[in-house]
Amino acid sequence: MPILGIMASSMRGAVAPSSVDYLVVAGGAPGGNGGNGDGNGGGGGAGGMKTSTAFAISGSFTVTVGAGGAVGSNGNTSVLSSISTTGGGRGGTQGAKPGTNGGSGGGSYSDGALQTAAGTGVSGEGFAGSQGQLGSPYYGGAGGGKAEIGGTDSAGYGGDGVTNDYSGSSLYYAGGGAGSNGTNTTILLGGDGGGGNGASTNTLATAGTVNRGSGGGGGNSSASYLAAGAGGSGIVIIRYASTYKDLTTIGGGLTYTKTTSGGNTIYTFTAGTGTVTV
Repeated sequence: MPILGIMASSMRGAVAPSSVDYLVVAGGAPGGNGGNGDGNGGGGGAGGMKTSTAFAISGSFTVTVGAGGAVGSNGNTSVLSSISTTGGGRGGTQGAKPGTNGGSGGGSYSDGALQTAAGTGVSGEGFAGSQGQLGSPYYGGAGGGKAEIGGTDSAGYGGDGVTNDYSGSSLYYAGGGAGSNGTNTTILLGGDGGGGNGASTNTLATAGTVNRGSGGGGGNSSASYLAAGAGGSGIVIIRYASTYKDLTTIGGGLTYTKTTSGGNTIYTFTAGTGTVTV
């Protein structure tokens, strides 16, 4: 029996995992810039989010962490092997441009004369943005989040994301950005999961939180506060029982950390793209 015990101990950690739990969140989108005078940008949509347990994996596979969208463009796709998630949709912006479609959709642009459409979300990844309001009080629409359509909790507020604990801590991801408030100093808030706040009449919009896949806040109609917030970058996390060996190689330009928590080995990829081998 002692010999068998020694053999079992020596084999621990020598076998590669055949499956992992994963969290894959795409980059969030920026809000839309405001239009000087009375145009209010919409909040950016959150990046699409997928999560699962016991995902079969072997050999080499690609990991890509989607960057957050710069103002004027959608968020970027994140990838883990055959799993991919869609970048968030940009908020409606100056020039009466609508919110765009994405993992979660961007909120609408609204001014004193018209209101554009909000973007739609991808089923299973996120929700649509919302429309703002033309009349007083007027504001831009909100970006959608993983958990809900933009504006669900309160008009102009970003859609909430959802919690996940695969990093070893329970955190919110994929919150939508808020629309801008063109009426007063009240700040419309981004959704849970790092969504950016919209600009008010005296406050700049804020960006989505890095590595949460969150949308940025919309820009205001006031000349000093036109700028929207950028989208937050995405994240890829895999975890598996610590009885299995570490990943063999992590190539390319991937930025990552390796930690252990609750009997699991956890790899958290925060930027870049590359090839991983189990």
